[in-house]
Amino acid sequence: MDNAMQPEDTPALRALYAGFKANHLNPLWTQIGNLMPRQPSPRAVPHVWKWSDLYPLAKTSGDLVPVGRGGERRAIGLANPGLGGDTYITPTLWCAIQYLGPRETAPEHRHSQNAFRFVVEGEGVWTVVNGDPVRMSRGDFLLTPGWNFHGHHNDREKPMAWLDGLDIPFSFQNDVGFFEFGSERVTDYATPNVSRSERLWCHPGLRPLSGLQNTVSSPIGAYRWVYTDAALNQQLLLEEEGHPATVEQGHAAIRYTNPTTGGDVMPTIRAEFHRLRAGCETATRREVGSTVFQVFGGRGAVVMGGVTHKVDKGDIFVIPSWVAWSLQAETGFDLFRFSDAPIIERLNFDRVMIEDAKK
Repeated sequence: MDNAMQPEDTPALRALYAGFKANHLNPLWTQIGNLMPRQPSPRAVPHVWKWSDLYPLAKTSGDLVPVGRGGERRAIGLANPGLGGDTYITPTLWCAIQYLGPRETAPEHRHSQNAFRFVVEGEGVWTVVNGDPVRMSRGDFLLTPGWNFHGHHNDREKPMAWLDGLDIPFSFQNDVGFFEFGSERVTDYATPNVSRSERLWCHPGLRPLSGLQNTVSSPIGAYRWVYTDAALNQQLLLEEEGHPATVEQGHAAIRYTNPTTGGDVMPTIRAEFHRLRAGCETATRREVGSTVFQVFGGRGAVVMGGVTHKVDKGDIFVIPSWVAWSLQAETGFDLFRFSDAPIIERLNFDRVMIEDAKK
C-alpha cells in the first residue's frame, strides 16, 4: 500500500494498534497488499526433484525403516522449499515417493483424503482397494478415492517405488480429514492381471447397467498404460495424416476421466498425460492453481518463471499458481501431470493466460 495513504504515526495511533494486538485484531489497511495482491503471489516456488537423488534415498529408507503400524507407509514427501518445511509440494497437493521392499506388505487403512499412484518403473506390487487387488506396473495410473480401505503387497523378490499424490494439504487446512486403521495385513493377497473394477468398467463406450448411478470419484481402479500409450500415438498419427487432433503441433495429451460423469477422476485432483515430439516446444502458460509433473520417458526441459531446468526420466517438478511455464522436448517426451484444477474450477477461480505459441 502507498505509504502516503497511511495515517500519521502518533501516540494515539500506536495505542490503537496496541489495542488491536491485545484483542487479536489486524487492520486491513496495513495488509491489503499481502491479502489481496494484484495477481497470485504464491509462497510455493518452482522446484525440480531429480529421480537420481530420490530413488537412492528411497532405497536406503527401505533398508533402514520398517513398514507397518505406526508409520503405516514408507512414503517420502516432497517439501516445497517455499512452504517453510511443511511436507507439501503445493498448498493443496501432497506428493511422495513410496517404496515397498521384496515380499513386504503395507497394512490397510482408509482416510477422507483422495489418493492416487503413478508408476514410472517396476512391477510386482498389488494395491488392494476395498478388497479388490489391483496390479501396479509401469505407466499405470491407479486410484484410491477418499474413504476406501487400501493396502499394498509386494509379490516379488525385487523392491518397487512409485509416485503418490493426495490432497492432504487442502484437507488439513480445511479441517476435513479423518483416518481409520484397517486390517493388519491386506484383505486379499491374490495377484490377478486385471482387477474386478477394470473387468466391470473398462470397456470403451460401454457402461454396466448395475452402475448407472453417478459416483463422485471414478470407479476404475487402474488406468492402464497400454491404453494411454495407444491414445497418445493415435493423436499424433492423426496429425501426421492431416487431421489435427491436438491443441499444439506435435503435442498429444489425454485427461483421465470418471466414466460415470465424464469429469475428473476425483473431486480434488485432475490427472493428465502429455506426449511431445522431439524438438517441439509448448506455448508459455500461466494458470491459477498448482501443477506437478513427473517425466515418464525421454529428455527435455521445463521453463518456469523464465528459468530453464533440464529434466529426465523420473524427475518431478512443481509449478505454483500463476508461474509462467512451458515444456521443451529434446527427444520424444512423455510426462504425467496432476493438479488441483477441480477445486479451482468448482470455486470459479480458474484463469489461464497463454503468452506465446512457439512450435
